[in-house]
Amino acid sequence: MHQKRLSAPKTIKIPRKTAKWIVKTGPGPHNKNAVPLLVVVRDHLKLADNAREARRIISAGEILVDGKVRKDYKFPVGLFDVISIPKLDKTYRILFDEKGRYVPKEVEDGNLKLYKIRNKTVVRGGKVQLNLFDGTNILADNTYRTKDSILVRIPEMKIVDHLKFEDGALVMIVGGTHAGELGHVKEYKVVKGSAPNLVTIESEEGEITTIADHVFVVGKSGGKPVIDLGV
Repeated sequence: MHQKRLSAPKTIKIPRKTAKWIVKTGPGPHNKNAVPLLVVVRDHLKLADNAREARRIISAGEILVDGKVRKDYKFPVGLFDVISIPKLDKTYRILFDEKGRYVPKEVEDGNLKLYKIRNKTVVRGGKVQLNLFDGTNILADNTYRTKDSILVRIPEMKIVDHLKFEDGALVMIVGGTHAGELGHVKEYKVVKGSAPNLVTIESEEGEITTIADHVFVVGKSGGKPVIDLGV
């Protein structure tokens, strides 16, 4: 039930040796690499000096995640989540820093969020349910495919754009040593057997080959990212 700082996920940007323990994320969206909301409020945004003050701010309903009030200080926050603070009129999006760690960066389009489609399921009534990268589900039609991305207006969860995973698509690498880098899809290679499929990406640093799970479509071919990436 507790998390030592030294063994915390590398995506969490915290000093490792100042104290022994760090708050552990509770159940919710994203995977084990998510950052507890308390850490975002106290350590990243510097809205509190200690955990007690951060818990008070969060429990007062002053922090919104993806347009919804979250009062659980253990709530897991992950990639592309939108953190809003109405009293300060500030909006942040969780993105990568230069070392591949999650950090909030101030943005202007706080009503939009980008999701990657992990899977599709047919539910009652023959409707298609899109299973998204952070555990969220949304009903749509069958024109969407896995590895595509959808741009959604939050908190209504209304799809406003469809970004296809295809040659030339603008993507972000979201795992491994190149996390946070942008590039265009050059080749998608299906690997036989149990090994993961590979994607070759053309970036400013040259060609990068990574597994398909680490590729997130953020824009269309020849275009710019459809969300503010804080850069």
